[in-house]
Amino acid sequence: MKFRDFIQPGSVVVSLQSQDRDGAIRELVTALSATGGLDPSAVDEIVNAMLDRENSGTTGFGRGVAAPHVKHPRIRQLVGAVGLSARGIDFEALDRKPVYVVFILLSPQGHDQQHLQAMEVVFRSLKEEAFRRSLRLADTPEKVMALLDEADAAAK
Repeated sequence: MKFRDFIQPGSVVVSLQSQDRDGAIRELVTALSATGGLDPSAVDEIVNAMLDRENSGTTGFGRGVAAPHVKHPRIRQLVGAVGLSARGIDFEALDRKPVYVVFILLSPQGHDQQHLQAMEVVFRSLKEEAFRRSLRLADTPEKVMALLDEADAAAK
């Protein structure tokens, strides 16, 4: 699996306007609905499911990154979004530091293997310091997508 299998340019937000976790999640889920990755009528339901997931344990795993994810019956296909925050967002990350890069992943229920494969793609790349640093510096969706393409090519 590759980033391009679930992240499209329209679902990249290089300047998140939200200053808190809940707002950032809503902003990214809304971006997915605007690109057709999610039915707009499902936005509130998906956001609430993601926030419930966050309340049971943070997806801010440290090093300036969070990866909120959920499996839900309203999701038709695996989709993801990327958001960048220049000022940082409190995600209650494990290292207690702000988050600058947010990847969200939405999967249909019953697609556990596909969900795990996508999470592996995200985590494999995000463990690399150079990748995280480059993402933080990206200032257009095209630059973010180019970095994702590079990460996909390097994973071969």
